[in-house]
Amino acid sequence: MQNIKLTIEYDGTRYCGWQKQKIQGRVLERKRKKPSVQETVESCLQKILKQKVNLVASGRTDSGVHAFGQVANFRTASGIFPDKVKSALNGNLPRDIRISNAEQVPWGFHSQYSTKSKIYRYLILNQEYKVPFFGRYTYWFKFPLNIKLMRNAARHLSGRHDFKVFCASGSGVKGTTRNIKQILINPLNIFSANLICIEVEADGFLYNMVRNIVGTLIDVGRGRFEPDYIKEIIRSKNRALAGFCVPARGLYLAKVNYPRKSHTVA
Repeated sequence: MQNIKLTIEYDGTRYCGWQKQKIQGRVLERKRKKPSVQETVESCLQKILKQKVNLVASGRTDSGVHAFGQVANFRTASGIFPDKVKSALNGNLPRDIRISNAEQVPWGFHSQYSTKSKIYRYLILNQEYKVPFFGRYTYWFKFPLNIKLMRNAARHLSGRHDFKVFCASGSGVKGTTRNIKQILINPLNIFSANLICIEVEADGFLYNMVRNIVGTLIDVGRGRFEPDYIKEIIRSKNRALAGFCVPARGLYLAKVNYPRKSHTVA
């Protein structure tokens, strides 16, 4: 028996998110048009291993969200080597999903519960006109943004806070306190396009937390909010006081961090 950890990259545009959806009746089945990333990878794995496989991921990503650092693990009685799993999957998966790494990890490793922190990145195309190459992968915001003001505001978000104000309604999560380890905001220039990358590392995230934070930082950058207003927003726990929720297409799960000993095979 072995426990295999996969690092997965995917373009989330044509998927309903990471997690496979439960189908209850024909009506829901007709409504659902997009597959999930999980069921797509699991289906390939089951064909390769000739057995049922349950992939456990570090967490969900919503419809339209991308990843180049999603992590999932599965246990198998097969003696197949991880590098063979990687090659076989990449030879059978759709072009918008790829396995960047496969390795054997200790039996107790769990992609979700062993997590130390996660890093999400959000890309904003900040210029007057859209660029055809980035339509599916960035959020276009044509008005100028003041990165210095956005960085000043981000300082108030770092640390352990109750981030209920940035959690979308209907989440159902009990605790809303999280620790943001750092927020980096940097300009990028790719193919002569002006981008802004917002990177958030935390010990955990609430539903739509990053997208709501980015929308609030945009409101600071455009001059709608003062940087210090972030403190009042957090204290209020009132979602209506925070900024808007940016689209999913600019969001990426960049990396999942684990304690070294948790995924090192002796």
